[in-house]
Amino acid sequence: MSTHRLYYDDAYLQNFDARVLECSPALPVQGASGRQPAWEVLVDQTAFYPSSGGQPNDLGLLGEAVVLDVRDEAGGIVHLVDREMQPGGVKGCVNWPRRFDHMQQHTGQHLLSAMFQERFGLPTVSFHLGGEICTIDLHGAEPSRDQLVGTQRAANKVIFEDRPVGVRYGTREDLERLGARKQVEREGLLRAIEIESADLQPCGGTHVKSTGQIGMILVRGCSKVRQDWRVEFVCGGRAERLATEDFKRERALMGLLGCALEELPVAAERLAAERDANFKSLRAAFEQLASLWAAQLTATAPVAANGVRVVSLVLRGAHPELLLPLATEIAKNERTVALLVLEGTGQLVFAQHPTAGKDLGAVLKSVLAAYPGKGGGSKDFLRAKLAEPRTSAAVLELAKSLTAEGKRGLAV
Repeated sequence: MSTHRLYYDDAYLQNFDARVLECSPALPVQGASGRQPAWEVLVDQTAFYPSSGGQPNDLGLLGEAVVLDVRDEAGGIVHLVDREMQPGGVKGCVNWPRRFDHMQQHTGQHLLSAMFQERFGLPTVSFHLGGEICTIDLHGAEPSRDQLVGTQRAANKVIFEDRPVGVRYGTREDLERLGARKQVEREGLLRAIEIESADLQPCGGTHVKSTGQIGMILVRGCSKVRQDWRVEFVCGGRAERLATEDFKRERALMGLLGCALEELPVAAERLAAERDANFKSLRAAFEQLASLWAAQLTATAPVAANGVRVVSLVLRGAHPELLLPLATEIAKNERTVALLVLEGTGQLVFAQHPTAGKDLGAVLKSVLAAYPGKGGGSKDFLRAKLAEPRTSAAVLELAKSLTAEGKRGLAV
């Protein structure tokens, strides 16, 4: 027996009467406090919308049972609940704030998709109604900023006109003759949502009664996803909340940058330019320091009987950007090896002049076998990071002993 879908004809129905036909144990589900028992319930009619077409399921109550999920299956609409239910009459109650939010987002999506297709020939190939952000994937050329803004403005104009949104039934051929935006392959009587003089789209979802109830549409961004373009948007209450959060962030930035709202882009550009200039200056200073320090360390390092000089050092409190240039400068000296570890982060660099003749790759492999971490490189230059920075000193001692074990290092 198929379940009668009350939401098809009245998406605003919040409370309804039904009869429990079947109740059977289901697999446990993840709840707020861990795994919890669950039951699958079939009723003769329901106002609960099951997950379908990019729109999530409704939540609410069936009698005293909490509805955890709603699924559309071959045998009818299955309600996953948190307790066993007995056959007989039951009252259902839909979580209305969640339902109305979904209605705003879904109807807004229909309108936005219609405007993209009508104005720029960009069809929607998929829709996702997320917990915070909604998305549509458009097929075709990348929409420009002007096209995104223009589509948002056109959709909001229809919203402000408060046009009726209704349900129309017909066969596939009927809907095609009426100019349905998307053709479907299903036969029989189909349900479609019609936005007056704007859109006709086959759909089984829940929708508002007029475009004014969408509130407004706010396009948030666009990015490439495989061969299509993903447009992020929000409608209604979500748009109001995100706009308020945006304003709060803008006010905070205005205070930090000491500028007016309209000056934020220029102030941000100026800050980015200053950051880049300071980074270049800092890098130049590190390179100069590395050159001077490398000369000092190399001059004072002992030379082994085979003529190889090993400079080993645990850097404490040093800037991470100093590690690489220091090792590079040390390794510029003939028959010299640099073994450097940054204690605070566990970063290490092993480098050598090719004339030193060591296999630093073998040394690193043995080091990481004893002290977990990740890294790699060539036999002359390697970088890695230890899982436990506190082992830096022990790692350095091991690397020194391995480096001294022969001309080619430790064979592994």
